[in-house]
Amino acid sequence: RRCTRGLRLPRGARAHRAALRAFSPCRYLLCASGDFVKVHSVNTEETLRLLCGHADLVTGIQLNPHNHLQLYSSSLDGTIKLWDFMDGIPIKTFTVGSKLLALYTLASAEDSVFVVIPKEGERDTFQLVSVKLAKGAGQDLEVKELSVVLDGVDASTKQIAFGREGAYVVSVKDVNLQVYFFKQKLLNRFSLSTAKTKGGDNRFSCVVCHPTEDCIATGHADGKIRLWRNFHDRKAYTYSALHWHHDIVMDLAYSMEGTRLLSGGVESVLVQWHNESSCQKDFLPRLGSPIECISMSSDGVLCCTLHTDNRITIINSNLRFSRSIQGLIKSRDVKTGLVVDPRTKALVLNGEPGHLQFYSLQSDQQLFSLDIVQRQYIHQAGLKQSDLVKVAFSAQGTWLATVEESEEVTDPELQLKLWFYSEETQSFALNTRINTPHDNHITDMCFRDMDELGDDSLILVTTGRDCVFKVWVMVEDSDPEAHQSVSWSCDFVGSYHNYQATNCCFSEDGSLLAVSFEETVTVWDSLTWDLKCTFCHPPGNIRNICFGRLTCSKYLIGATDYGFLCCWNLLTCALEWSAHLNVVVLQPDPLSEHIAAVSWLSKESSLFVFKPSEPWPIYIQRNLCKEKILLAAFVPRDEPEMISSEKYLWLRKSQLFFLTDTQELMTLSTKSLEERLTPSSKQLAVEESLPMTPFSVLLGKHRRQQAQEDIDLGKPVVQTKQEQASPAVKELLHTPAHVLPSASFLCTIFINSLLISKENKSAEEVADEVEMESEKAEDESDEEDVTAMEQEDTSHVELLGEITCKLSKSQEKELRKIRKMDYSWISAF
Repeated sequence: RRCTRGLRLPRGARAHRAALRAFSPCRYLLCASGDFVKVHSVNTEETLRLLCGHADLVTGIQLNPHNHLQLYSSSLDGTIKLWDFMDGIPIKTFTVGSKLLALYTLASAEDSVFVVIPKEGERDTFQLVSVKLAKGAGQDLEVKELSVVLDGVDASTKQIAFGREGAYVVSVKDVNLQVYFFKQKLLNRFSLSTAKTKGGDNRFSCVVCHPTEDCIATGHADGKIRLWRNFHDRKAYTYSALHWHHDIVMDLAYSMEGTRLLSGGVESVLVQWHNESSCQKDFLPRLGSPIECISMSSDGVLCCTLHTDNRITIINSNLRFSRSIQGLIKSRDVKTGLVVDPRTKALVLNGEPGHLQFYSLQSDQQLFSLDIVQRQYIHQAGLKQSDLVKVAFSAQGTWLATVEESEEVTDPELQLKLWFYSEETQSFALNTRINTPHDNHITDMCFRDMDELGDDSLILVTTGRDCVFKVWVMVEDSDPEAHQSVSWSCDFVGSYHNYQATNCCFSEDGSLLAVSFEETVTVWDSLTWDLKCTFCHPPGNIRNICFGRLTCSKYLIGATDYGFLCCWNLLTCALEWSAHLNVVVLQPDPLSEHIAAVSWLSKESSLFVFKPSEPWPIYIQRNLCKEKILLAAFVPRDEPEMISSEKYLWLRKSQLFFLTDTQELMTLSTKSLEERLTPSSKQLAVEESLPMTPFSVLLGKHRRQQAQEDIDLGKPVVQTKQEQASPAVKELLHTPAHVLPSASFLCTIFINSLLISKENKSAEEVADEVEMESEKAEDESDEEDVTAMEQEDTSHVELLGEITCKLSKSQEKELRKIRKMDYSWISAF
């Protein structure tokens, strides 16, 4: 999600549950994700383009019923945008002003759409309104005509549906169903019993209308599906029931012809009902996670399902699995933290229960999922099962350490596993399993990897609530039947006054180990394991610690749970500075001296970036987001980014990501809000990386050869003006004609782009012009003297019988400079 303070949800963001549309002829899949709209290829699963422009969460997307190459999108920022999604260009922006929670379009309603907005003056009350889209020449238009259609509706997109040919609209909420007929202006209300008898629960969960008949299908919390007919009459209405789901029906969808009804729920099974009969149904089981949303393509060839683990499954019309688009899996609880894989730069964190997911932020897809626990997870409430809680990588990414523990509080089952990356299988293989590495919960662990010492430098340190930290090293496996040559064993156990060990980290060169024991930070020599010094800043236990890097490697930073941020100097063993700040996240950048600290105060998260050598921050962003930020990670960039703003220079080499308590993954954008919301027509009109054609290669080769010949012959080479100097020309030539503004609008921009501004001269150019003018004046003043001297000297030359050559203009200029030089300093000698 993006917001006005620079945060945005990256491409792996969680898809909105009802913002899923398939486009005929089954080539593209449109999905709202955060404040983006993604355009996926159905054949390759890749993200073809991102539709950027909304400033808040996108809540709905609908194809334009009059032009299926265009798309409407609504957002919490109060705007409706009309896109040409094939080119990724916004055509119109309609400002409604109120938060938009859902969006619907009808072919019968020209120049109008339907949205759900909050009702003014009432909390948690919403209404369905018709929005008359304004017409005008500009791109940004303000909506002035709103008419209320239904009152007291639910904010969920799945609880409102439009009937055959848009003749009526249906809304469900709790146990109430209401139908509004547009032509008759008639509203019928129906209610079910609120009593929960024999395990039944009549609350509505979703609704869908038959495309060709007057029939309404509703899903309920007890797993039943009701088919309503004759609802034009309040007393003579009827309904029949279909029942297979044992829990809530999460979504329903009709096929294009209406002969098939699809339903999905928590069972992770897609059910297909034929001819509305409970006896004729097909199943597609084992889809992996509960189904949240179902959408049919406009030609009925494909359907897609959105799952709670942020995955989209594409299914053929014969109910066969086709493809899957996996986003960042939303776990129940991210206990591992945000870790970066050094090899792939993928984000590593909890995925499916007992699994570790490797998610590529660059390609916006999951690389793979590693089964750590290797046990079948049983979906049953109250059952104590093992889960993954800690993860650490070696510096080169060849070793992976994981900790899994049961959910028991008093006597947990602990396992420490060491995994080695195999180049042959391109995956991690289990090397060592250690049962009960500590007597109580493991609180932290980290690797030391010193390249100059080779494999002998690779050690692992774990800390636990059993008041000790342990050092694990690689040893040669003496067992002849062992499949691997090395394994891991404990080499050293350290403690400090029987305090609980909470955090650990190594210095950049690996020579020192810092371990926090409640209120005290201890520093150990990593070769001899001698205690070197201790630091303390009462009151409060140490929450986070980290060493400085590069030029700040002599500093140790710590944050306490009483709201203090401390910096200690390792050379003087003294407190360098401290600040009163409630730091919940402390994350150093592995490629620079900068450290990011996230604080939580007054129900808002704030970001502070600083260097340990300086007691003041270089960047402050208060009210970063309303959610509490729990985790953060710096992800190295492939190439340093060119950043124009000085306040974001600390983001040149790495990108900072956050994870909130609502499990939203965010990143800090280096662009201003205006730049991020600039229409794509101005940002993406020209792609410099266009595909090379044989003609362009031949033409480029010919031009290079001609330029080389001119240089060889001594001809002056005329350098043309660079293309990027005229963005107006690029926009005029490369923007699709059907979305171009009028010629009168572009004329001024085009003419101004061809003019050369005198105000943009550099200081050097101005200085050169001043020098040239002064030299011109000198030339004119000295010209007469030079002529007179030449006339006087002519007679002498003729008498001597010698012929002297005239000086060139450049030589005369050099002589004048020498003549004006001050040689008075020679008199000092």
